[in-house]
Amino acid sequence: MRCIIFNRVASFCRKVLNRQSSTHATEDLTLQIYQRQEHGISRKDISENALKVLYRLNKAGYDAYLVGGGVRDLLLDQKPKDFDIATNATPEEIKKLFRNCRLIGRRFRLAHILFGRDVIEVATFRGHHAETKPAGNIKQQVAAQNHEGMLLRDNVYGTIDEDAERRDFTINALYYNIKDFTVCDYANGLPDLEDRIIRLIGDPETRYREDPVRMLRAVRFAAKLDMDIEANTAEPILRLSTLLQDIPAARLFEESLKLLQSGNGLATYKLLREYNLFQQLFPILAEHFTEDHSSPTERMIEHILAATDARIAEEKRVNPAFMYAAMLWYPMTTRAEEISVTGGLSYYDAFMVAANDILDEQVKTIAIPRRFTTTVRDIWQQQLRFSRRSGKRAFKMMEHPKFRAAFDFLEMRGQFEGNDIATLGAWWRDFQSADRNQRGKMVQELNEGSSQRRRRRRPPRRKKPQAKSS
Repeated sequence: MRCIIFNRVASFCRKVLNRQSSTHATEDLTLQIYQRQEHGISRKDISENALKVLYRLNKAGYDAYLVGGGVRDLLLDQKPKDFDIATNATPEEIKKLFRNCRLIGRRFRLAHILFGRDVIEVATFRGHHAETKPAGNIKQQVAAQNHEGMLLRDNVYGTIDEDAERRDFTINALYYNIKDFTVCDYANGLPDLEDRIIRLIGDPETRYREDPVRMLRAVRFAAKLDMDIEANTAEPILRLSTLLQDIPAARLFEESLKLLQSGNGLATYKLLREYNLFQQLFPILAEHFTEDHSSPTERMIEHILAATDARIAEEKRVNPAFMYAAMLWYPMTTRAEEISVTGGLSYYDAFMVAANDILDEQVKTIAIPRRFTTTVRDIWQQQLRFSRRSGKRAFKMMEHPKFRAAFDFLEMRGQFEGNDIATLGAWWRDFQSADRNQRGKMVQELNEGSSQRRRRRRPPRRKKPQAKSS
């Protein structure tokens, strides 16, 4: 790992040694401020649009900080995916400063500053739930919780100190001040960053009950940053994992993409399995899990996630629909066989029913958008049609808009389902690379082979007995 702090002076080293780094008791947080020469963050590594927002807020008299993952990743010498900003300006005050601003969210009121496709998210400092008095000139709003302790609305504004205590993990409670270019560490985040530890701020069980998605975030950061989850932070996850069932399915869809399509999907999946979290997201898949992770479903999941990680590393496009189609394939075919046997349907009809059933069940947990479920169905349905190549069928098959995705899926199946599928995939690969005349010959040879097989199967005709002459 490359050094995360550059040109560190002796005073900084003394500060770190004097902290309560052995326990990192978040109840007694003490602010540590690192001057420009004591950290490695440079403005040239911050996006131009984020700097515009920071400067304008600061010029208007507001406090403005780059916060969270952006600061963390810069200190790790990584390129941040997003640059989030925290300020003491309210969402309405932010909107007055930026014409390209839109306010979003009910649970968390946020300001999005739009620069084309680039979105800079700006959040007002959060306060403690119990507070009802105004914080400075900011009008407080009441937080609402359900009986499990989960926050339903959280538009409670406060100071930067309170905001830091409300952050989830110590490594995310780091603030880069655009006013003087210092880094403010409110929760001993830098030592944890150096020790490669994911640690919650506050009581873990209380924080997980406030927002169960924090369990997913702990796993995601551990996999993404190659860190360990601190023991007290990890302990409640297994027994609180079912709290994810109370999270809206639409939110879990977005989280599933962050977990599985951010370049560390396979490592994340293994950690999710370990903490019984993946089973909450995909209960249909959990029915097909084994102790030694050897079922066709499990082997397919690991294969598709490894392939997705590889494509992301190569900066290639990934389609969530393909991933979901692969993950749910064997549960769907198992269901189709059950329906065919018990329902007396043809396998094709049972296949169609099973496809709808599996997707309808899955979207109750993760709200996969219709544009993706439609593609999943197309990929699955084409699998039944690949073996139908006589006449003009093979030519028409290639005209289907989802042919390429379906063919890639067929080739992937060939690695798990034996020689027949692998041979079928090889035929289609040759068919695609051939010119029109060669394709015609391939189909003709296929038809002739089918005719010969039918003739061999046809029983010999019996000769009619000749009438006896009188």
